[in-house]
Amino acid sequence: MRLAPGIVLALTAVVLTACSGSNSGSSSDSASGSSTSGSSSSAVPPTTSGKQDCAAGYLAQFTPRQKLAQLLTVGVTGAADAENVIKTEQVGGIFVGGWTDKSILTDQSSMAKVKAAARTPLMVTIDEEGGRVSRVKDLIGPAPSARVTAQTMTPDEFYKFSLDRAQKLKALGVTVDFAPDVDVSAQPDDSVIGDRSFSDDPDVVVQYADALIRAYHEAGIGTVMKHFPGHGSGSGDSHTGAVRTPPLAELQDKDLVPYRKLIDSGSAVMVGHLDVPGLTEPNVPASISPQAMALLRQGTGYDSAPFTGVIFTDDLGGMAAITARMSIADAVEAALVAGADNALWITTDAVPQVLDRLEQAVSSGRLPGSQVDASVLRMAKFKGTAPHC
Repeated sequence: MRLAPGIVLALTAVVLTACSGSNSGSSSDSASGSSTSGSSSSAVPPTTSGKQDCAAGYLAQFTPRQKLAQLLTVGVTGAADAENVIKTEQVGGIFVGGWTDKSILTDQSSMAKVKAAARTPLMVTIDEEGGRVSRVKDLIGPAPSARVTAQTMTPDEFYKFSLDRAQKLKALGVTVDFAPDVDVSAQPDDSVIGDRSFSDDPDVVVQYADALIRAYHEAGIGTVMKHFPGHGSGSGDSHTGAVRTPPLAELQDKDLVPYRKLIDSGSAVMVGHLDVPGLTEPNVPASISPQAMALLRQGTGYDSAPFTGVIFTDDLGGMAAITARMSIADAVEAALVAGADNALWITTDAVPQVLDRLEQAVSSGRLPGSQVDASVLRMAKFKGTAPHC
C-alpha cells in the first residue's frame, strides 16, 4: 500500500517551502537548530514555479539512486566503514552505536574525512538519551535516566544540563540525537521503556521533552521524538519480538499527548515497531504502516496539527519485531512506501541490495518518484541544507 496521490502532492507542496530561505541562519554541516524553531504548523504559502525550480535544482545534484540513498541512515563500525558507504552510495546519514569505534568522534580529522566524502552534508546520528541508553557517556559525561531527571531537576535545570551535553555532542561531530523519548510509562525501571520515560503523566513528559528539544536546537543538534504512537504501555520489547499497544482510542489522552503538544517543536519523529489495534493492519507494525504515517502527517486522527517534519523508522535491521517478519530490503521498501522519510538500520552490508530494491520500487511505481523527492527535500530542511532561494 502507498499514500494516495493527493496526500503525496500535498506533502510535496509542504516540503517545497524548504526553498523559502527560512533556514538561512543554519549551519551547513549539522541538523539545524534554527530550522527547528517550531514553525512547522504555520500556514504554507502557495507553491510557485520559482520554488519548484529551486527544488528541482537541489534535487538535480543527485542521481535517482543517490536520492534514494539520502533516505537511509546506517550504523557504522568506524570511520573506514562510514567513508566507504558514503563514497560508494552517498547515504544521507550514519549512526554511531555502542559497537562503533569512537575514534570516529574523538579524532576530528577522521570525522572531517568522513563528512568530506558526502556530496551534501551528512547526518551523524546517535542514541544518547542518558541513563542506560548512553553511547558516549565516557566522552561527554553521564546523565541520569529520564525518570530520575524528572524527579531531581526542574525543567529549567534540565534545559541547562541538556544544552551543555548538546554542545559537547556538537563538538564531537554529532548532528542528530535520537532523543527525547516521549513515551508515557509507569512500567518498572528496567522494562524496555521504564526509566527511559520521564513520567506516567503526559504533561510532565511534555515539559521535560520540550526542555531538551529547545536546548539541543539552540546548540545546533537535531532531535527525534520517539516512539510514535506510543511504546509506554506496550506489551513487550520490540528488540525481541512483536509489541502490541492498547487500542488507538486508549492512546489518545496519554501516549499521543506529547506528539500533539510538541508537533510544532521542530523535532523529527521516530515511528516504533508497534502493532496498534484500531490503527495498523494485522502483522504490520507502525514503522511500515501507511495508516500510522498518515495519522502523524495529517494529525486529524488524534486532534493534532499536521506534521510536516521528518519521519524516521526505528531500527529495521536489529529488532525482532521487524526481522522476524521480513528482510531488511523488504522492510526499508515497506517503510518508505508507507510514508517514512528515512529508514534506519545498524549495518552497512545491505546498502547496495536495499538501493537495488528501492530503484525497482520506483521503476514499478510502488514508490512514487514525487514521494522520494518530497522526502529528500524534507531531509535537506531538517539538516539545514535546503536551498535558499
